[in-house]
Amino acid sequence: MRQARLLSILAVLCFCAGAMLAARGTSSAAAAGQRHQRSFLFRYEVTVPPNPERGAHLWIPVPRSDAHQTIRDLKITSEASYKMGGDSLYGDTFAMFSPDAALAAAGYRVVMTFHVTRREYGVNLHAPALRNAPARIPSGDRLLQRYLEPDKLVPLNATIAELAKEHTKGAATALEKARELFTYVASTMRYDKSGDGWGRGDEMWACDSKRGNCTDFHSVLIGMLRSSGIPARFEIGFQIPEDKREGEIPGYHCWAEFYVSGAGWIPVDASEASRNPAKREYFFGTVDADRVMFTYGRDIQLSAEQKGEPLNYFIYPYAEANGQPIKNLQTRFSFRELSGSNPVEKSAGGLGL
Repeated sequence: MRQARLLSILAVLCFCAGAMLAARGTSSAAAAGQRHQRSFLFRYEVTVPPNPERGAHLWIPVPRSDAHQTIRDLKITSEASYKMGGDSLYGDTFAMFSPDAALAAAGYRVVMTFHVTRREYGVNLHAPALRNAPARIPSGDRLLQRYLEPDKLVPLNATIAELAKEHTKGAATALEKARELFTYVASTMRYDKSGDGWGRGDEMWACDSKRGNCTDFHSVLIGMLRSSGIPARFEIGFQIPEDKREGEIPGYHCWAEFYVSGAGWIPVDASEASRNPAKREYFFGTVDADRVMFTYGRDIQLSAEQKGEPLNYFIYPYAEANGQPIKNLQTRFSFRELSGSNPVEKSAGGLGL
């Protein structure tokens, strides 16, 4: 009897040890870079209404490949002639259409399609480079300096500076400060698109109302980070439904990154953290593969042909004639999943823990 009991205990211990090794193996696989990824066909459509004005132009953002997404088979079709370009500050890419007078007067359509593979993007927040990383940034880096400066709707005034100071009290490193600010925004603001005012990324409106959409969340977070001496940048694209394989996408999604010397850019998604409290830690240091990124930055001046005011952000098409925006552009965004998506499960904690 005693021998049988000992054998039973040994069997349980062996099972537990095996489970621990399996879990350790899974963790090691995640650390080795086996992240979730998605591949899909994206379709971006614009219909420009008839406009009799001369000198009309249309700009649409064009996504690009980077370390986190691969764009391929990009095709643009339209009756209007176009050329590719990029803004001089952020390096965002666009296609600019210049219809002749007859086509502008009749109206025209643009369709852009591309294949994209998007990879889950996370930073190991326990990496040695992040320990006691200073807040200072490399001297002479103009773009990093820009990410410490205000935007038109993200002023770095006394209100936001005092708020940032209050919520980073006791935080010693840039990473600790960023975490405190992220936690404040994600836990204090609520995702709410009712009424007026939301969606402009107006930092002071969002700070007072403590609600809005992703643009509003990240205007507050970016303003507080920059006020704390931490470079932060705005990113915008489209969110792909996690539970669907095809369909239309109703609108954009945005998130942010902050910069720490010695470690580089660290992604955050405060609005998704607010909507999914169980994944709050995940979205500090990690963003999922259910998205495609198009452009960086705010207050965007596209090219010399753009005579109107700089764009608040650039994800939807923009058209103007004689310096005046052309209204009533019709848009449609859709996707279809492709083979090649990686079934690796996304961790509720991510690699940002």
